[in-house]
Amino acid sequence: MEVNRSQLTEFVLRGITDRTELQVPLFLVFFLIYVTTMVGNLGLILLIWKYSHLHTPMYYFLGSLAFADACTSSSVTPRMLVNILDNGKMISLFECMAQYYVFGSSATTECFLLVAMAYDRYVTICNPLLYLVVMSNRVCTCLISGSYIIGFLHPLVHVGLLFRLTFCKSNVIDHFYCEILPLYTISCTDPSVNAFVVFVFSAVIQAITFMSIAVSYAHVLFSILKTKSQKSRRKAFSTCSAHLLSVSLFYGTLFFMYVSPGSGPSKYKNKMYSLFYTIVIPLLNPFIYSLRNKEVLGALRKIIRS
Repeated sequence: MEVNRSQLTEFVLRGITDRTELQVPLFLVFFLIYVTTMVGNLGLILLIWKYSHLHTPMYYFLGSLAFADACTSSSVTPRMLVNILDNGKMISLFECMAQYYVFGSSATTECFLLVAMAYDRYVTICNPLLYLVVMSNRVCTCLISGSYIIGFLHPLVHVGLLFRLTFCKSNVIDHFYCEILPLYTISCTDPSVNAFVVFVFSAVIQAITFMSIAVSYAHVLFSILKTKSQKSRRKAFSTCSAHLLSVSLFYGTLFFMYVSPGSGPSKYKNKMYSLFYTIVIPLLNPFIYSLRNKEVLGALRKIIRS
């Protein structure tokens, strides 16, 4: 029987698994992860806002990154928690587009914030005497604002292109949220243009931002190796290691998801990459940046003692 296209206004999110005995354990695990993620990221923002000695470009970038991570997690996890316990798991086309837009916006913003943070580390280590001039409040504001503006505009392209598609093959999305690649598989309109645009934009954004980070850290590495003091080397490596770990996790999963061979909608099967960059990375980032940061830990101790 042919499906009436005009009636296809809602979709079913299949979720992570169809096994009913795992619903409650999965709900508890992801609920705990979400609460920890929000406490970690919003708590970090609160610390940076509250203590004036953290009012520096590095921490402004870190606070902006924490906000982007909180948005990423909130765009996916609450709806996933509802779907785990809801047998219907229905989501409207508008909700689907909105969910993808918020995720795409925060993920794109994070790419450019990581570039800004790498540039901040470059100036700090390679040009410390010019730091206050180069990384002025105006420059810091422009870098953060530019990251969010690009993040706001980029997913509009993909959401706009979704309007050229009609969905009549099925209303079942084989995913735990409205990721754009699985959405193409249920379109009865050829999604080749959409998939090509996703590939090109993802490849260009990831290439530009990753190469910018790599160039910044190449200069940082050469500068560190020229330093004779072992103490200065250890301090420089310590301040950069957390950022490099976050960059590796974030870009690694995005690359395998959108750019690597076989990442097209017809071969999209593995949900683990999506779980990693939508849920695990926003959970890890505040701890990666905070646990080895003496200033953040000191501010946290003041709040606990007060």
